[in-house]
Amino acid sequence: MVTVPIKTCIRTLSTTSRMDKSFAKWYRSLWQPKSNDEPPYDHIVQLGDPVLRVPANAIPEKELQSAEVQYLARHLTKVMRAYRCVGLAAPQLGLSLRAFVMEFKDELRDQYTKADYKLREMEPLPLTILLNPELKVLNYEKVIHTEACESVRGYRADVPRYREILLQGFDATGNRQELRLSGWNARIAQHEMDHLNGIVYTDIMNRKSLTCTCWQAVNAKSGRIQLSFASK
Repeated sequence: MVTVPIKTCIRTLSTTSRMDKSFAKWYRSLWQPKSNDEPPYDHIVQLGDPVLRVPANAIPEKELQSAEVQYLARHLTKVMRAYRCVGLAAPQLGLSLRAFVMEFKDELRDQYTKADYKLREMEPLPLTILLNPELKVLNYEKVIHTEACESVRGYRADVPRYREILLQGFDATGNRQELRLSGWNARIAQHEMDHLNGIVYTDIMNRKSLTCTCWQAVNAKSGRIQLSFASK
C-alpha cells in the first residue's frame, strides 16, 4: 500500500476545494466552527457522492498516534452509534481516508429470531477501530445474506461474502492489531473494507434481490412516506 501526503488524502474531488494544509492543522480546524457542508460530516453521505467511488488513501504512519486521529476515531464511533449501524467507514463521512469502525452489540440479538441469529453466524463484536486495514481471505466459501447500507438508505439486497477473513491494521492508539473474523462479523468487515476501495454493496449484490425496505408502508400510506437521511 502506497502512502501519500495527507493533503492529497483529504477530499479533493470536484465537490470540494483542495485543502493545502498539514494533517494536524487541518484536523485542528475541526474544533473550530465550520459550515455544515464540510467534512467530516455528522450525517452519512449517499450513493452518488463521488467520495464513495474512489479508493481511500492511507493515513501516514507518523500520524497514527496523533490527537487528530483520535478525533477521527471518536467521530466515526459517534456517528455510527447515532445511526445505530454496525460499521462505518471514513469515506461515508466525506473523508477519503483508510479508517473504519465496527461494533455489534449483544443487545441487537433481540432484533433477530434465534434461528436467524444462528443462521447468520452472529456473535457480539466489541467496538473495533481499524486504521490502514488490510484484509486476507481465510475461507473462500461465499455465504449469501441480506445487507443494507446507510449510504444507500432505504434499500437492502442479498450479498455474497467470504465466510472467514483476517484483518490486519492499527488501532486508535497506533498499535498493530490482527483480527480473525468469521460469519456475520466477517461480513461487516468486508462491507467496510469495500467502502475504503470505492465499492458499494450494490456492485456485488444479487440485482433481483434489491428491495425498498419500506415498500409495504408506501402502499399502506398511499405513497405518503418520507425517508430521512439524518440519524434522528
